[in-house]
Amino acid sequence: MQFRLSILFLFIFSVIQAYTQQPYSSSLEKQQTADWLIQPVKQKAAVYYTADKKGIILYNGLTKRTFTTTPGFACIDYKNMSNGQQLLRSIKPEAKLIIDNKEYNVGGLYGQTENAYLLPQWINNFTTAGAAFIYKKFTVRDIQPFLNWKCTTWASSKKQATGKMLTVYFEGNREAVKDIEVEINYELYDGLPLITKSLVIQNNSNKTIKLNRVINEVLGMVEEESAVVGSEEKMQKQHGLYVESNYAFNNSMNYDVSDQTTHWQKDTTYTSQVNYNLTTPCLLQVYAENAPGIELQPGETFQSIRTNELLMDSYDRERRGLMIQQLYKTIAPWTTQNPIFMHLVSRNDDEVYNAINQCAATGYEALILSFGSHCNMEDTSATNIQHWKKIADVAHSKNILIGSYSLFSSRHISDSDDVINPATGKPGGAFFGYAPCYGSKWGLAYRDKIKYFIAQTGFNIWENDGPYPGDICASTTHPGHKDKDDSQWRQMEIQKELYHWLNERGVYINAPDWYVLDGTNKLPLGYREVNFSLSRVQQKILNRQNIFDGTWEKTPSMGWGFVPLTKYQGGGADAVLEPLSEHLKDYEQLMMQYYGAGVQACYRGPRLYDNDTTKATVIKVINWYKQHRDILNSSVIHLRRADGRDWDGWMHVNPSLKEKALVMLFNPTTEKIIRNIILPLYYTGLTNTATVNIMGAKTITVQLSRNYEITVPVTLNAGEYKWVVISR
Repeated sequence: MQFRLSILFLFIFSVIQAYTQQPYSSSLEKQQTADWLIQPVKQKAAVYYTADKKGIILYNGLTKRTFTTTPGFACIDYKNMSNGQQLLRSIKPEAKLIIDNKEYNVGGLYGQTENAYLLPQWINNFTTAGAAFIYKKFTVRDIQPFLNWKCTTWASSKKQATGKMLTVYFEGNREAVKDIEVEINYELYDGLPLITKSLVIQNNSNKTIKLNRVINEVLGMVEEESAVVGSEEKMQKQHGLYVESNYAFNNSMNYDVSDQTTHWQKDTTYTSQVNYNLTTPCLLQVYAENAPGIELQPGETFQSIRTNELLMDSYDRERRGLMIQQLYKTIAPWTTQNPIFMHLVSRNDDEVYNAINQCAATGYEALILSFGSHCNMEDTSATNIQHWKKIADVAHSKNILIGSYSLFSSRHISDSDDVINPATGKPGGAFFGYAPCYGSKWGLAYRDKIKYFIAQTGFNIWENDGPYPGDICASTTHPGHKDKDDSQWRQMEIQKELYHWLNERGVYINAPDWYVLDGTNKLPLGYREVNFSLSRVQQKILNRQNIFDGTWEKTPSMGWGFVPLTKYQGGGADAVLEPLSEHLKDYEQLMMQYYGAGVQACYRGPRLYDNDTTKATVIKVINWYKQHRDILNSSVIHLRRADGRDWDGWMHVNPSLKEKALVMLFNPTTEKIIRNIILPLYYTGLTNTATVNIMGAKTITVQLSRNYEITVPVTLNAGEYKWVVISR
């Protein structure tokens, strides 16, 4: 038996190593002439040996990252093949670990004295003297799905990412870390200039160690600009590399503010930099500021955050946003799910059954019981489970998904279950004032109740409000964490495990924080809730501003908006749409704004229609949306932001569809306006002519200018909207 296992291992290892038998050829290295955002790259991700067999090259036609294995393992080349930009100026360790308050380098080469640039002929003169963990071996295999995603709704992409993963093994060569092993994974994706990096740390010793910090990426980057003097904050401009990890929170609804791991720091070894104080922020280190701080028991394994590194080829905001959106579509395809849902405020079962019937009658696909409704997912009694299972069965019989809102944070549970403020040793002072700790008995029970409720009732959607936003808990009695040092990391792990569990069972997740890389499907587009107490006239303009601002880096399917059918956050009769039939023009335009952006809104109220005329309007809008659903869920080109003074609008583009673009135009003024509107069609893939169709009327053929633009004459009556479809 042991002999057979050995033979099997050798076979598997030979297959893995076979990926790298082909030496890298310079004929592969051609700067890309086609734009990968328009025309897919044919070159697949692969791992090659260098010609001298002393190194490894990751290459997919868009990105080239080279490592030497002799005399030690280090990154010596990081190149953007779209524009030829070299990102690397100096060799750094491949990672850093702070174990029991002492820092250790993983890999890297040492001896570089000039840190402004790196020449290949220097490498043989470097040593491994500074490395506490030294290179052992590497393997290569296909990228495996991060989540076993089960898609149960409409999605613009149901494909899991493909590519190659290089795993490099390091072993400790100092007494304090000799029984600790480190694996570094580099995942290179097909069709995208993206590498995802992560670490696995195995404690093979017979003692407990404390991981004070895990720095899973260290890069000596080429600075974007130089200054003789200046503050680090003002000089911190790095555009050649976009970095995003799956450890982000701040309730901000965008990644930049939610980011907890990207650190651009000074590099004092770079003594030839222009800055006299040697404070140019050109050293990239990626780590969680307040994590992990955990104890790793003998035999225990630690999995780091996932650092996604996207090579950027432009300073243009629109293009950079399109590139980031491709990142989400590739590594988090669940964010492309976009079911049509209603946000029901229910007081009794009859209102739920009525809403289910209205959803089925109008083409809606899902029903979410909003906050303030009579569904309590924390009640796992047999009576409550049977009650909601019966309702879910009715919804499913009509092909309607059903789910509910559930509040986690923003509430006080008890002194023993709340987050303990490290500064006071008492509850209070958390992000939401008072908040439960996910590692407390109540927090762990909450997780288990949600799982049980969904598994037993068959609910398809979970709207999780106020998930843990990074509070550090100083409790030493909570079963889910040890103390303040590991509390943030452990709570995040509990939360992520629940999101993974739900996502892999086909449960759609709305959550108002940046957990999209760990299984949540949607987060807010970005809005101020009290604005929904303003007049409908104001809301229409503000909503279009939110759409415009919230789709620079998020895809349309990643964000939700809000339409208060009934009173919300105060406001008078001019703020709401009920009775719907009396405000039908506003109701239709609000639907067209959101559906015309590909953004689902929370239509919050007791019903979707109140008479046959309203019903017909809702059906008309939903049918239109479904007819153009693919292009409406495609990325947005920003034409003109709403200001109430003139026309405003946006344009969806997708070169792979028959409908190459769909334009939404609005006139917020009280006067008719006639405009010649310039439409930039570069990202449609059209090069010579375009077929233009306004509101389904007779089409015209227009010649593109040399910079891929067309001019379309448009007349918009006061308060009117129009849509335009562009095809080949």
